[in-house]
Formats: sequence, structure tokens, C-alpha cells
Amino acid sequence: MRYPNRTLLVLRYLWETTDDEHSVTVADIVSYLATQGIKVKDYRTIKSDIADLIDFGIDIVEAKRDRYAYHIGNRHFEVPEVKLLVDAVQSSRFISQKKSKALIQKLATYVGPHHAGIIRRELYVDKRSKSDNESVLRSVDAVQDAIAENKKVSFKYFDYSPQKEKVARHNGMTYCVSPYSLIWNDDNYYMIGFSDDRQIIQTFRIDRIDHLSQMDEPRVAQPDEYNVSDFFTQEFSMLSGKERTVELLAENHLMNNIIDRFGESVQTETVDSGHFKIIVTVALSTNFYAWVFASNGKIKILSPPEAQEDFAAMMEANRHTE
Repeated sequence: MRYPNRTLLVLRYLWETTDDEHSVTVADIVSYLATQGIKVKDYRTIKSDIADLIDFGIDIVEAKRDRYAYHIGNRHFEVPEVKLLVDAVQSSRFISQKKSKALIQKLATYVGPHHAGIIRRELYVDKRSKSDNESVLRSVDAVQDAIAENKKVSFKYFDYSPQKEKVARHNGMTYCVSPYSLIWNDDNYYMIGFSDDRQIIQTFRIDRIDHLSQMDEPRVAQPDEYNVSDFFTQEFSMLSGKERTVELLAENHLMNNIIDRFGESVQTETVDSGHFKIIVTVALSTNFYAWVFASNGKIKILSPPEAQEDFAAMMEANRHTE
């Protein structure tokens, strides 16, 4: 017959029932152990178990108001920290509803039992826009492993049809990519890597990847000029297109938007009491022009002329389609 480990049961009881506001006595612990089929005749046995757990590194605190009452102290995370992590999980579109609930249940174990109930009751992920791709987290982990082990990855890449069905790109072609970086932008994970097929550095959304696996073949080395920060600015701020230095005129109240888009190091200068100028390198693309258009005239393109002309042409084409 296998007997349960008394010391581990003591730890479980303390972990599941105590926190800084709730302690249990030695008598409480003895009563709990009795429900688990363990009889304790000498209370010093419990004190010895607690001493062993403390020596092992568990933060068990003896309550000052009661000499022989104990509770779990540090659980590695503070309650506000766990709530912050829960909010991040709830808000992340790339984490599915099912995985969100599972992660939040796990996070709840890092706080005391009385706070855990509150965290569980705060679940409201069902109404969020969530990915249906359950393999996202596994894909992220696999890409990180491949980067660490200097290996290529292979995968299928898909789009959605008008009927919301997954359709593999290029007739189900297997992509072979040397992963360089992972970027989390606009609540989506992206892999940046060198494509064997196109022989260029490309960006792939992780939630559009299927059947990702690590290859035995070593990665193509990163180009000397590759810098993930620069790539982020060029690729994610305005997507691909002809890269140019542009001058923009913006109203003062839009400074937050400019910093959110280009970072605090963006070059700006005051023009008058109501406007400032931005000088930044972007890719001249539809996405860039759409961003300017979305300001409703509060951001204007000052130069170069080709950017002004392209933007005007896009506005003209838009008027003809209305």
C-alpha cells in the first residue's frame, strides 16, 4: 500500500487555503490530514514538516497574532501582477478562447485562493475577437526553438476565402524559411525570416501558419544590415513600398499618435502655435497614405512631391469609386 506524502499534503493545504489575510493553525492542518487518511499524534510533526518546506524554499509565514498559525507568503507574483497578465491574455486576439481560459485558470494558482476566485469570475474572453488557430502558441515556441538552434522551419501558409474557409497559399506549397525574429505588433505575432523560395526577407503572421516544424537544415545567416528595430519601423509602421524620407505637418494634439507610430526618437520641430513638422523615413505605400487619410486632414504631406502626387491620386481614385 502506498501512503500519501504528509509534507506535500501540508504544502497543498497551505497553498490552496491561505494567503496574507488567511492563516491556518496546526490543529487545522491536523484535521485536514485526517481527511486524507493520515493521523498525527504529535503536533511537533507538523512544525517539522513546515520547517522542511521552508528549508526547501517555500515562503511560509508564522502569523504574529497566533504563534502556531501559518500562511503562504510570497507566491512569486503579486496580485496586481497576475491581474495584469490576465488582462493581457484576455485582450490578445492571437490566443484562442479555449487557450485563454486555460491560461487564466493557471494564472489564478499564482495568487491566494481568495483572490483566485475573483480572477476566475473576471473571465469575459468569449466576447473578444479571438483567433481560432489553436496551434499559435506551439508555433511561437517552435520558431523560438529554431532561432535558438540556428535551424530553418517549414510550414503551410493560408488565407481566408469569402466563405471564411482556410485556403493554403500557392496550392499548398511548403514554405522553407530561416527565422530571424519574432515580433508582436498590433496584437498579432509575426515571424521575420529569409524565404528560400523568394530569396528575400519576408514577414509571416503566426496565426496564418499551419503544420510548422523545425528542419535539420541550418538557417541562412542574417545579413549584416539586418536590424529588427529598423525592419519593424519600415515593415510594420507603413508596410512595403518605396522607402523615402517624408516631411509631414501635424496638429499639436496628434503628438501622441506620432510617437505611437514612430517612437520617441522621431525627428520633430515646431512650426507654429498649433502645428509641428515630422521628418521620418517610411515606405510609400497604400497603408501609409491610408494612415494620413485617416487623420481627416490633420496630417498633411509636405514632401517629397512624389508622395504628395501619389496621395492625391489615391484620393482622386477614391472619389471616383464613391
